[in-house]
Amino acid sequence: MKKIIVTGSSGLIGSEVCVHFSRLGYDVHGIDNNQRAIFFGPQGDTRWNQYRLQKEIPNFTHHEYDIRDRSGIINLLKEISPSVLVHTAAQPSHDRAASIPFDDFDTNAVGTLNLLEAVRRCSTAIPFIHMSTNKVYGDAPNSIKMKESPSRWEYDDVEYRDGIPETFTIDQSKHSLFGASKVAADVMVQEYGRYFDMPTCCLRGGCLTGPNHTGVELHGFLSYLIKCNLEEKEYTIFGYKGKQVRDNIHSYDVAKFIEVFVENPRAGEVYNLGGGVENSCSIIEAFDRISSISGKQMKFRYDDQNRSGDHICYYSDLRKIKSHYPNWRITKSLQDTFEEICKSWSIRDGK
Repeated sequence: MKKIIVTGSSGLIGSEVCVHFSRLGYDVHGIDNNQRAIFFGPQGDTRWNQYRLQKEIPNFTHHEYDIRDRSGIINLLKEISPSVLVHTAAQPSHDRAASIPFDDFDTNAVGTLNLLEAVRRCSTAIPFIHMSTNKVYGDAPNSIKMKESPSRWEYDDVEYRDGIPETFTIDQSKHSLFGASKVAADVMVQEYGRYFDMPTCCLRGGCLTGPNHTGVELHGFLSYLIKCNLEEKEYTIFGYKGKQVRDNIHSYDVAKFIEVFVENPRAGEVYNLGGGVENSCSIIEAFDRISSISGKQMKFRYDDQNRSGDHICYYSDLRKIKSHYPNWRITKSLQDTFEEICKSWSIRDGK
């Protein structure tokens, strides 16, 4: 039987990948040690998702490992001998990284290197899919000419009509420490692909979201925003008049792309993977959308200080990824995603 290892298996993308590849007939091995609860406290705890996977997937095995444990990871991969490795584990918050710089870099950069080398020692033919981030571009997208509408910021440059391409600079900009550690991981994944001719790709995600996201204020924009609305808690907007724009992609569509990449892998590739301009929204647009679903008005306060290195506007140019994999497409609309997240929080909260 084909075997897949998924790091960060109790997280949003990791758990979606576990379910998806189980349905494809893979023996699924998840690596997760609930580090999110340490990074973000009890609200970030993902054990509920681990238990869900263990209950719902008959061919799922949970491995309580920390990806910073180099010898443990190397020995585990040697034991499992996977057909595919999908790396979604990370310290995911650029705000949190500033207070835990060693934990951030050791998890994001060194942990990724540990996995790459462990895979290489097993076989250079194993596809290695890395969940990178659009934060590798730092705040450079803010240098693009913008125009302001009543509800959002937009690019006012025809070159970026379709969004940010993979050729956009990652250099000479403010990334946050999180962005810098993810750049290191991103470049290392590319290098293993090119230097050792390994089938690797970096997926530079926009806002990755979906019903199994354990959103908190420091990470998980859409999930956390919807949770605040449902619980009638105050949400804080940080700068840019609440008109900052993000493209949102459902975790299912991420898992589906990983499937098509595994079927036809390439070496050392980079793809911007988000919802694109069609699935983009600003914070205040998100307020209106969730209020129309829940019937509850959004409670919020405004802090004029934007987060350091934050994007004013970001959505992914999907032309490269679609040209390489024309059978892949976005299947979940923004409305679908909002409704699924809303339903999921209601179930988890017992309402």
